[in-house]
Amino acid sequence: MNEPTNTPMTLLERKATSILQRFYGYSSFRPLQLDIIKHAINGNDCVVLMPTGGGKSLCFQIPALIMDGCTIVVTPLIALMQDQVSALISNGIPAATINSNQSDADNRRILDGIYEGKIKLLYISPERLLIEMERWSKEIKISLIAIDEAHCISQWGHDFRPDYTRLSKIKEVYPDVPIMALTATADRLTRDDIGNQLKLSNPRLFLGSFDRPNISIKVHHNLSASSRFSVICHMIDKYEKDSGIVYCMTRKTAEKLNQKLMESGYRSTLYHAGLSAKARSEAHRQFINGDVQVVCATVAFGMGIDKSNIRWVIHNNLPPNIESYYQEIGRAGRDGANAETILFYNVSDLMVLRNFVDESGQADINREKLNRMVQFAEASVCRRRILLSYFSEQYNHDCGNCDVCSNPPSRFDGTILAQKAISALLRLNQSVGINTLIDVLRGSARADIISRGYHKIKTYGAGRDLSNSEWRDYISQMIMTGIFEINYSEKNRLSITPYGLSIVKNGVTIQLARYVPPLLKQKNKTTKIETLIAPEQQLLFTLKELRSRLSKKYGLPPYMVLSDKSLEAMANKAPIDMSQFCEIEGISEIKAIKYWRPFVTSIRKYKGITQPMPSGQSESETLMLIEKGHSVKFIAEAKNIQETTVYKHIVSLIRNDKLKSFDNIITKQQYLRVMDLYRQHREVMYEILRTEMPQGLPGVALAIADFLLRRKANENK
Repeated sequence: MNEPTNTPMTLLERKATSILQRFYGYSSFRPLQLDIIKHAINGNDCVVLMPTGGGKSLCFQIPALIMDGCTIVVTPLIALMQDQVSALISNGIPAATINSNQSDADNRRILDGIYEGKIKLLYISPERLLIEMERWSKEIKISLIAIDEAHCISQWGHDFRPDYTRLSKIKEVYPDVPIMALTATADRLTRDDIGNQLKLSNPRLFLGSFDRPNISIKVHHNLSASSRFSVICHMIDKYEKDSGIVYCMTRKTAEKLNQKLMESGYRSTLYHAGLSAKARSEAHRQFINGDVQVVCATVAFGMGIDKSNIRWVIHNNLPPNIESYYQEIGRAGRDGANAETILFYNVSDLMVLRNFVDESGQADINREKLNRMVQFAEASVCRRRILLSYFSEQYNHDCGNCDVCSNPPSRFDGTILAQKAISALLRLNQSVGINTLIDVLRGSARADIISRGYHKIKTYGAGRDLSNSEWRDYISQMIMTGIFEINYSEKNRLSITPYGLSIVKNGVTIQLARYVPPLLKQKNKTTKIETLIAPEQQLLFTLKELRSRLSKKYGLPPYMVLSDKSLEAMANKAPIDMSQFCEIEGISEIKAIKYWRPFVTSIRKYKGITQPMPSGQSESETLMLIEKGHSVKFIAEAKNIQETTVYKHIVSLIRNDKLKSFDNIITKQQYLRVMDLYRQHREVMYEILRTEMPQGLPGVALAIADFLLRRKANENK
């Protein structure tokens, strides 16, 4: 077991907070993060349940930077490993991944780096860890093992994976190494099973809040295919410079939607399990890099998507359970900026899902989970409260950011409408489905309706005052409230329930929610864009365009350069120098040094500031990094300059009384060696020291000597 730290917790908290500021650019932790970090550092097992985008990764990444040895991170997808490693490296954190997509030589080089203590976080698949862990237990000092997507180990989880069950062997091989199991979605049954399956030792459960207030939640009922497509197009137009996901139930639906979007001029891509590995990898790359506006995907897409600036998620079909739905909408707005989600709910989807459930291995529990999903979709109360309640979190007020809160349904007496529909279905001998019933009520002259004589019944055309969409919505409500049933085994024909018959025979009345038309795509695209780009948004769009150029320059996805939330803060504060730029939340030290100049230059230009940038900025960058404890080598690499240039900055800073602490720059022995040679062999001093210490360090020693003389002189005045 890792020895409990002897440092008082207040010091540990300061160290963790310092790392948070240096490498992540945040000044404080979210709730529970610090408690989890301390728990792990003290050698204890735990199960961490936090929503997607809730900050789970920090819970094991910061202990990895504090503890001796290497932290192993188990994750199921290579794409996730590569994205997270790239993000860590971009923040100056030593991380790597070993996987089958890399050559044996690359994997060997990474292992050498671990042996030498140069890598603090290693991402690996469960299969690879199971192969290697016996050998590694003898060769590598492992400080912590983090198991991400831990719900995959439970047979009750929504994404059960048999390979994960073998991870119970970890405790046999590493009995004294703390294990942290993390997941974004697990009900009570699943979360208890995780600890049992992994054989954790008295694990503590950390249950974070599932509230993601930045995500708006909407459900649209019974839209036609054309209306759904219009809503999707509207969302793409609204976030033209950003990206989103459309989840589809089947591969065929995803393929058709992707093709239609591309034909309409949108930058769309496709992702599902039936594609080749190369095609899936390319779709993932395009989406991560912001080359496409939307990905049309099945549920095969998502786990491992570490893209923080997804602005919207649409479910084209009803998900099978709340866990899947919550995890998928949680991929939007991970950076904390506002994001939108929409669910299209159709009775036909429910029919397909019920068939899937009946054929599943755990029909009873899956049927109950589907019922809860349906209750959510049909709800007329705050949807966020329903979601949070599902995960055992109480929410004592309405959220104000879902469709029910923003536009509570207006109800009316729908008895006459129901009587019309019931009467028509009776006269049609309960032998038709929803579409035909609507066409008869609206008086359609469709050839098959005429040929079958449906136009002769008394209620033909009795509902022509309502649109197709209105009737579809109201009949759906009648199905939900038990007036009609769908006979799935008889070509989806509708039948009337005893409750439905009581409405026409016994005078029973019903209430319906008034139909609200969906928000459709605007025809005039130019007008739409002009409306979106309000004056206060101009700077933000300018910064996003700059970020896009920088991402291509450095070969990084845009969100790895800076998050949308950081850009929004920057647009609001409009920093015009380096120090102001460094105050923006979410900008690490490395990113501050790397990106402050182009962003500040762009902001100054936008604001019409024509004065040149203040001089000495490069020295100020060096000073900031030295004061944070970074080495000269690190500073040179971060700024892409020579080490000798860094030493020149240091000399100037010392001579100008801006730097007064030198412990991280030169040792006492090095200082005394320089001064001894300066007194005795001044002429050949630099030649002698050339092989003993870095070029430029002797000049630092002499500057320190001058500084000490000046300080002594001032003290004697």
